[in-house]
Amino acid sequence: MAMSFWKSILTGRKDKSPDDREPADGANKAKSFNIDQEEEAAFEKVSRGKRSVPLDRIVGSVGRYNDLDRQFRMKPHAQSERQETIKRAMREGKRMPPVKLFKIRDQYYALDGNHRIAAAKEFGWDEILADVVEFLPGKDSPENILYLEKLDFVEQTEIQKEIQLSEFGQYRHLLDQIEEHRRYLEKQKGRPEDIKTAARDWHQTIYLPLCAIIEKGGLLDHFSERTLADLYTYISVHHWREDRQTGVHKYGIGINRLVPNDMEAFREKMAKMKESEYPEMLREITAFILMNVSASKEYKIFDKLFELDEVKEIHSVHGTVDFIVKAILQRDLVTSDAETIGAFVHNKVRSISGIKSTQTLIPGYSKIKE
Repeated sequence: MAMSFWKSILTGRKDKSPDDREPADGANKAKSFNIDQEEEAAFEKVSRGKRSVPLDRIVGSVGRYNDLDRQFRMKPHAQSERQETIKRAMREGKRMPPVKLFKIRDQYYALDGNHRIAAAKEFGWDEILADVVEFLPGKDSPENILYLEKLDFVEQTEIQKEIQLSEFGQYRHLLDQIEEHRRYLEKQKGRPEDIKTAARDWHQTIYLPLCAIIEKGGLLDHFSERTLADLYTYISVHHWREDRQTGVHKYGIGINRLVPNDMEAFREKMAKMKESEYPEMLREITAFILMNVSASKEYKIFDKLFELDEVKEIHSVHGTVDFIVKAILQRDLVTSDAETIGAFVHNKVRSISGIKSTQTLIPGYSKIKE
């Protein structure tokens, strides 16, 4: 499998894996959790607590799949006055309790809250707050093996940012790098270092800078079926573990020149670049975002904004704007401040349903009292 992974990276081809199951012709009902649970042998469960779940990932129901169609709309025989009452309350912006969902891999099934989910989809919401219980797939398949490896990686490192590898057996390389980096930090600092702290430092000072170089060089344009994490793993393993440099520079950005042949030397080089060539990168970017929102979604939007790691303060105000948001963003090696702020506002802020308009202000000169 490892050989096929590297071969497919070099050729740009990827063996196709089976897609998620499609309904039989003519089927127009939501998926059944019980049926999918049996098919995936998903019986071991783990509570994931409260989290925001993308509505397009909710594909079925635990007990009412016959009452819902594939778009999670209540069928005529299941419509009721209760449904209209819930829709009216949600339309008026009233707070609703979290729905309860079961999860198998990346798909969710409603245990409680079918009407609220149906209404949220009808209103065009993107996400909904839910209490989630995950059922781990036990069926021996490549998709499940890859999913469980990714899950293990996230649980060991607590890196929540998406690192998506496309073939199994590769997350082990990243865990090995993090463990090597942990030992380096212990030696450098002269004290024990836990794996999660090392993982955060690895992600910020090694993984993201090398990914930025890969993106800057346009490598993904040549490997459309591969992910950024795939290319990071290929280049870093060949460059830092197998001591191989030949064949990397041909992609047009001189990886062998930009990236030292040692992981920690690369980290030190990036740190020196920050100090000598990018002194502004030692600071964070502070931005204030003024926004107007739909009155019916005000509380939901307030909570969604506060969940963002970058958002440090949020205030509901009276006047020409509804919210004032203070965000602190991290600079990277290749992106301008305007691009960093623009990407945050576009990808994370404006993607929240119900935000009508935003205006971003960047402080020029500031004084802050302790």
